[in-house]
Amino acid sequence: MKLARRMDRLGTESAFEVLAKAKELERQGRKIIHLEIGEPDFETPAHIVAAAREALAAGHTHYVPAPGIPELRSAVAEFLERTGRMRTTPDRVVVTPGAKPIMFFTIMALCEEGDEVLCPDPGFPMYASIAAFCGARPVPVPLREANGFTIDPDELASLITDRSRLLILNSPHNPCGSASTPEQLEAIAALAVRHDLVVLSDEVYWALRTGARHHSVLDIDGMAERTVLLDGWSKTFAMTGWRLGFGVFPPELVEPVTRLVINSVSCTSAFSQRAAIAALTGPWDDVEGMAREFQQRGEVIVAGLNAIPGVSCVAPSGAFYAFPNVRDLAMSAAELADLLLRRCGVACLPGTAFGGYGEGYLRFSYATSIDNIRAALAAFETLVSEA
Repeated sequence: MKLARRMDRLGTESAFEVLAKAKELERQGRKIIHLEIGEPDFETPAHIVAAAREALAAGHTHYVPAPGIPELRSAVAEFLERTGRMRTTPDRVVVTPGAKPIMFFTIMALCEEGDEVLCPDPGFPMYASIAAFCGARPVPVPLREANGFTIDPDELASLITDRSRLLILNSPHNPCGSASTPEQLEAIAALAVRHDLVVLSDEVYWALRTGARHHSVLDIDGMAERTVLLDGWSKTFAMTGWRLGFGVFPPELVEPVTRLVINSVSCTSAFSQRAAIAALTGPWDDVEGMAREFQQRGEVIVAGLNAIPGVSCVAPSGAFYAFPNVRDLAMSAAELADLLLRRCGVACLPGTAFGGYGEGYLRFSYATSIDNIRAALAAFETLVSEA
């Protein structure tokens, strides 16, 4: 069977590939420490699960409006204002099964063949994959350790051409754990306005930050009219398996994106949207507790990595990822990650899973217990000492 040529342009997410390898080793009897997959290891809070059960019992098992039930769209708008992130209206909110459709639908709605999508590198691999699949050209925007793994506005300016259409931002950032500063965001916003770029701001880790306040390009006056906010419930509320995401769109994008929803998934499941309301309107204690625990784990793994000869690691500003520099260990990131899995039973990702500028780095997800983190660090240190 001959596949369409566009399939050659569609990549994958390495975390799931490494997870499959690790699971196979577990089936063979190996003990594996999972630092590869990026999902909270906490259970979904009980009041959210209860809301889903109640919704099922009440018969919320049928089709619902494609952009989301009105009650949830209103709850999203109210939540964003209450948490100080942005002021918007429910009619600009579109709910999807997971946040990845927001990436797909935004790029599909905006980009013609040959248009350029500016993507952070290292960055979530789906950005470049989806852009290429849709016929656009992904343009890597380097995130350099010397700049705190954040975008240098001057370097970004040098990459913008007359074919640039969309700029993707991600803060707090996967895989680097970095966060943009207000000054950087001001400069980036000015470039977006000057060159008439649409911005896709991926903020799924906004609640899992070390600072007192989350900073967004949406803080800047006028940017809501050219920015798509991408967010969801997976990371904030430990709901990865629920597949719930949302976008807040400029008005002219809502109808085209709704058509894409209708043509692809019809709608997001009815009962899960009722649970999503409970998440947004319910107690915040579980989220705060999870964020505190991730901060403690981050401190443990960063200190441990920096104690290993030949390894250095910048402290993350958010999310739950450490991105250590391993260039002094004299092997490629992919070789080192493979060795850690096969010899030490530590599953992690090479930085190159997130783009070419990730060479020389590893990504460790510290969404696991401190005991597991310490065991992984000990195994890594032993591997380095024996090399």
